[in-house]
Amino acid sequence: GMQFVKPYFEVSGSCPGCGETPYYRLASQLFGKDMMVANATGCSMIYCSAVPSTPFIKDENGEGVAWANSLFEDNAEYGYGMALAQNFKEARILSIMEENLEGDCKEAFTKYLAAADRDAQRAVKDEVIAAVKASANPAVKELLDYERDLVGKSVWIVGGDGWAYDIGYGGLDHVIANNVNVNILVLDTEMYSNTGGQASKATQSAAIAKFAAGGKTTAKKDLGQIAMAYGHVYVASVSMGANPAQTIKAFKEAESYNGPSLILAYAPCDQHGIKGGLSNHQKVQKAAVACGYTTLYRFDPRNEEHPLTIDSKEPDFTKFHDFLLNENRYKQLVSKLGAEAADVAFAKTEADAKKRYARLVALAK
Repeated sequence: GMQFVKPYFEVSGSCPGCGETPYYRLASQLFGKDMMVANATGCSMIYCSAVPSTPFIKDENGEGVAWANSLFEDNAEYGYGMALAQNFKEARILSIMEENLEGDCKEAFTKYLAAADRDAQRAVKDEVIAAVKASANPAVKELLDYERDLVGKSVWIVGGDGWAYDIGYGGLDHVIANNVNVNILVLDTEMYSNTGGQASKATQSAAIAKFAAGGKTTAKKDLGQIAMAYGHVYVASVSMGANPAQTIKAFKEAESYNGPSLILAYAPCDQHGIKGGLSNHQKVQKAAVACGYTTLYRFDPRNEEHPLTIDSKEPDFTKFHDFLLNENRYKQLVSKLGAEAADVAFAKTEADAKKRYARLVALAK
């Protein structure tokens, strides 16, 4: 029933059929009224901030997404700072209430301190403010400065694979290495989409891209398994067209996890040259999982005995070659190198995918 839930992300300036924006919209439906977003520079920054419009809206209570983009590719650090600042504010709020619990605000403070989630905080927020304003105790008046922070925030760090896998990876790695509660959404198009389709470390071998005109020769970086190695990071791989329910479940689990969360979202792009165009992008997401090009999984550190769950069926790798030829970024390799050399390159792409899947299966066991 997610299609009936209010989105706080509406009409964006993305390419028609963009594979990224459905993930952004979903996050806004689930958490939008409490979201603070640090966005990388790239496609998602452009379609979220094209002056004079914005895809983000406020609801009838004036609540919605707080969004910002800083400099170039420092948004992991930027979002980390947002989370630390929010932690400081929340600690100060609790400290003031606990130190003045026996005063004339006791009833409101007790209700707030017992609030288990943001909805419970929202329900008692107005009562807290009213009690503080009426109080004769000057020590509680500081809470009026934190009125907007009485409801906790859902901090999101959002960007593409060029940022996450490549030029912003150092910052991302620093953030997930620490145990702060942030949610990281990687919109993985497997290339630098906004600047014209340059190869990134997320680009698969044999794919043609700028700086890889003869087909990339090395395998796609396995960011998910790198993050899982830390042990304390929630990691999910999703492909909405393949399994919408698994995508929703991963988003909800990631946001509920009290620590760093990383969602890798496979996103078809105009630069892929998909046969039939991006109107087919959900079908492409389904086909990518079916043939083993990408795999659906969730790694939840809260499940100590079996943290890794593979959510997709065992892939049919006999469909892999046809999947590649459905996209110009691979199909062009045949005319550039010849059918025989292209088939050798495609065989490597398939072998890389089989290795990634085998490692996942071994980890899951």
